[in-house]
Amino acid sequence: MGFSLFEGFTKSLAMTVLSEIGDKTFFAAAILAMRHPRRLVLSGCLGALIVMTVLSVLVGWAAPNLIPRKWTHHMTTLLFFGFGIWSLWEGFTEEGDSEELAEVEAKLNADFKPSTAATKTVSKADDDLKKQRRPFLTQFFSPIFLKAFSITFFGEWGDKSQIATIGLAADQNPYGVVLGGIIGHALCTTAAVLGGKSLASQISEKMVALSGGILFLVFGVQSFLSAVEES
Repeated sequence: MGFSLFEGFTKSLAMTVLSEIGDKTFFAAAILAMRHPRRLVLSGCLGALIVMTVLSVLVGWAAPNLIPRKWTHHMTTLLFFGFGIWSLWEGFTEEGDSEELAEVEAKLNADFKPSTAATKTVSKADDDLKKQRRPFLTQFFSPIFLKAFSITFFGEWGDKSQIATIGLAADQNPYGVVLGGIIGHALCTTAAVLGGKSLASQISEKMVALSGGILFLVFGVQSFLSAVEES
């Protein structure tokens, strides 16, 4: 069980980091952090990713109880090979992250302009005074927190990393997958909030996609060669 826990943790951590760097939610967190308090953006984005990871692992953990473990093992193997080929295809065919970054910026700008106009009418002193009068929970669950949470949650729903997490949890120790996924998301989201846009401009998305594709293929080969553990 200890090795299974460690294996699930390392696979989940590596998969999450390579899947999330340069992703749409990565750019969204970076752009939101440039316009809003970082602590609210970080807590909102990370909260959504933690909820998404736990839900995905629960689905993957329940799958072997509904479907024979032999089939979930084979489906996980196919998922790894499929995502590996997909990532390699993206790495070889896509020119870079400029289009994705522009798309995220345009979407957030459309939402940001009306709120900016309204915010300018309130002075900083009045705003600080209002913040002091708010209860703690009201400050925490602010519109900024909810915006960061919702953008990240729905942006990750059905994403490649979520499906891969479900498949990984169906074949590995779920506690290890949860821990690795949460730590991986925490690292990527923190990097995005602290300086994601400049970091993304220095990292080649093509290399990230190729690295992720190779990693998925390695997982696929390892899963194909490993024996199915009957529960």
